[in-house]
Amino acid sequence: MKQLITLTAILLTAYSGFSQTQEQDSLLVQLAFQNQDTSKVNTSIALIKSFYDSEDYQKALSYIQPGEDLAASLNYEKGTAEIKYYKALIYTQREDYYNALDNYNTSLRSYSKLKDSLGIAKVNNSLGIVEIRRGNYSKGLGHSLSAISIFEKHNLKEELSLAYNNLAEAYYNTRQFDEALEFNLKALEVRTELNEIEGIKISNINIAELYAKKEEHRKSIDYYEAALALLDPVQDRDMRGEILPSLGEEYLEFRQFDKAAPYLVEGLRYNRTIDNKKGIFKSLNNIANLNIQQEKTRLAEIQLNEAYSLSQDVGDDTELLKHYELRKRLDSINGNFDRAFDWQRQFYDLKDSIRLENESRNGDANSTEIIPVITEPVVTDRPADEEAMAKIKNLWYAVYGLGALLAMLAISLIILLSKRSKTNAEMKLLTERNKEYKLQNDDILQQTQHLEDMNHVKDRLFSIVSHDLKDSITSIKAFLDLLKENSITEREFNELIPELSDNADNASALLLNLLNWSKSQLQNLEPKPETFNIQEIFQEKIQLIDKKVKKKRIVLLDESIKGFVYADKSMVEIVVQNLLANAVKFSRVGDVITVSNRERNGNSLICIEDTGVGISEENQKKLFGTAGFTTRGTSDEKGTGLGLSICKQLVEMNKGKIWVESEIGLGSKFFVELPKAQTD
Repeated sequence: MKQLITLTAILLTAYSGFSQTQEQDSLLVQLAFQNQDTSKVNTSIALIKSFYDSEDYQKALSYIQPGEDLAASLNYEKGTAEIKYYKALIYTQREDYYNALDNYNTSLRSYSKLKDSLGIAKVNNSLGIVEIRRGNYSKGLGHSLSAISIFEKHNLKEELSLAYNNLAEAYYNTRQFDEALEFNLKALEVRTELNEIEGIKISNINIAELYAKKEEHRKSIDYYEAALALLDPVQDRDMRGEILPSLGEEYLEFRQFDKAAPYLVEGLRYNRTIDNKKGIFKSLNNIANLNIQQEKTRLAEIQLNEAYSLSQDVGDDTELLKHYELRKRLDSINGNFDRAFDWQRQFYDLKDSIRLENESRNGDANSTEIIPVITEPVVTDRPADEEAMAKIKNLWYAVYGLGALLAMLAISLIILLSKRSKTNAEMKLLTERNKEYKLQNDDILQQTQHLEDMNHVKDRLFSIVSHDLKDSITSIKAFLDLLKENSITEREFNELIPELSDNADNASALLLNLLNWSKSQLQNLEPKPETFNIQEIFQEKIQLIDKKVKKKRIVLLDESIKGFVYADKSMVEIVVQNLLANAVKFSRVGDVITVSNRERNGNSLICIEDTGVGISEENQKKLFGTAGFTTRGTSDEKGTGLGLSICKQLVEMNKGKIWVESEIGLGSKFFVELPKAQTD
């Protein structure tokens, strides 16, 4: 029976392919004899669609440009909208999201002009898919939600199936599990009507996982078992490896050990067979849980030890939390309370780390320190009684002593005028000397502060370089020690070579940068400005990150132009390299990094832009601070948190400024403004 079904499927596929080829040949003949009018554009669209459906994207693209040009020359807006839409679909399949988004937006504008609600919904749904794939879940939700009502109104089942699934994925990734469950159930209903077997499997698994999160374990079991019954033994190996331990885990919630055990044992065996480390890790955790509940602690410990050895390779934080919880419970049972406490600490550390990644952190309120002002008391003189009496007596003798007093006053006036002239000259001289001393003192203080700042920058800069060098060299040494001790197999050796190469490249780049720095800054950290072409710096630094860019499948666009900057070249190289490394660190698969430069206000403006994860407003305030601030990259890359602070100081030393514009989920733009070289 099974052989008959397989044979039938092969015949249907062959017939479908033959039928599709006939359709394409017919359209090609029709296209060749048509006039240059809208009907020819429509035939081109039908042919492009046929090639797209048969996944012959190269041929589809070869007919897109002529059709696009003809539609434009005829001002045929509908034709332009359709062709741009299929062009965007092909770029999406190739994961070229930059070009895909450009063509989707052009198509959307054309459909909007035509007030074609169905076309608008179609494009919005596809835009939702692209944004969700890129991790921009809020944007993806917005596009998909705007398409749903139109698809529902027209009862377009296939479009609804895709749209519901997109919404469910976006809601899941934004941790809105009730909404994710609602749209997964809707997707399952539509897929069942369409008899979409692959979609039915995926929806059942998603629903089962969501019910497990909601602790509705009986419903979770029903959907897992429904998915398991539909799996193909050859094509769905990974799905099977995922479902078996999950199903066993759900039965453990009811302490139904007789039902849980077969699924867990089969799940471990099966995942070992297909070498699915994530599935092995999960299976070992759940079997250990089963053994703990059955008081088989020695066996559970062996299984947890093996699971822990896989945990670093798997990178599944949710499953690692379960592992820490099981470790704590096992050590508590065995009386190893110190170890149990350590596992509990690791559990809460990881839990906090996950929470911080899922929620935007609130910055601490800035505290203002009030410094009291201390004033000196004011002393006022009061005339003594004796002085008052003396004045009264003097009045009695005023008449008699008037002549003598006038004479004395005249003499005193002459003496005072003489002394005043001399005093004024001395005061002027003292004032001028005081000004000179003050200027000298201020200059000394400024120089002292400058030297302290320079030493501070040097210390922090070398702490960054030494930290990165230490990591790279330690990794290389560990690898060489393994080779020396013959502790790794040939297969492990081949697997480690790319990592060793990356570490060596990183160390080489750091050393080269440090040598360039040392050569130009041998005595101090004073900038030594010179005229150089910033485009050459971009090209050199792009070479250094090429491997990381390819590894993450990032699109890197060099839109730089020849532009001459007057600054310390070594310092600018460090700034550009740091900004490029950060852009790669916080970009995801399919994201775009663009480097460019232009003239602004008589200066040279450098821009390094990415479409990565973006930076919250709270964190933007911390980026250039002296305290240092860092987060892990999209591939869990670490950092020192001092790079951007150093960049700011280096830029300001060269009479420039640096700033950032960013939005969560949409990416970041780092701008550096430096003096432009004066050319004749």
